[in-house]
Parts: sequence; C-alpha cells; structure tokens
Amino acid sequence: MASFLQSLIDPRKNWLAKQHMKTISSRLRRYGLRYDDLYDPYYELDIKEALNRLPREIIDARNQRLKRAMDLSMKHDYLPEDLQAMQTPFRSYLQEMLAFVKRERAEREALGALPLYQRTIP
Repeated sequence: MASFLQSLIDPRKNWLAKQHMKTISSRLRRYGLRYDDLYDPYYELDIKEALNRLPREIIDARNQRLKRAMDLSMKHDYLPEDLQAMQTPFRSYLQEMLAFVKRERAEREALGALPLYQRTIP
C-alpha cells in the first residue's frame, strides 16, 4: 500500500505529479524562491530549530530571497527571464537539517528526556 501511495506522488512515475511539480517550479522561479523558503518557522518549531542550526550565510540568502519575492509581489512584477532561468527552486538546503532535528526529537522522546526546546506554538 505504501509503495502505491509513493508511486502516486512520485513525479517520475505519475504524469499529474510531474505536471504539478512543473507548475510549482515555474511559480517559484518567477519570484526567485526555493521550495524550502516556503517553510514557516512559526508553524512548526522543528523548522525553527533547523533554521537556527543552519550557517548564517544560508539564512541570509533565504531572507534575501524572501524580501525580493515580497518586493516583486508588491510591485505586481516577476524576475526577468534571464534570472528566472538561473533559479533552482527544488535545490534543498533545509531538508537534511530538518530530518536531523526530527530524528533527534524522536530519540529524546523515546528516551524520556526533556525536550531540547519549548514545544509550544505561540
């Protein structure tokens, strides 16, 4: 059953998933964003912790992309075509650290240790 569900969302096996990925990619390219930029640190504290553990250069680049996207959105404009072609929307910078934080949290819960950080949403 799990392999069937994986095949439904895998863009290499499912035509609709591939079309969805192309649509998301084109929309992210218009504003110069990456898919990982869409994660909200206020929504899930694991994301906030993963972002805190990333190097400062990566966080600065993320903030710059988000500011540029907000600016373009307010102006009702898109990036120039030549800059859109250079964008890499599915190049991940957060997934590895996020997986590490989630594994660490699961391990702490399994051992009965206190949480590393407060697990409440403000």
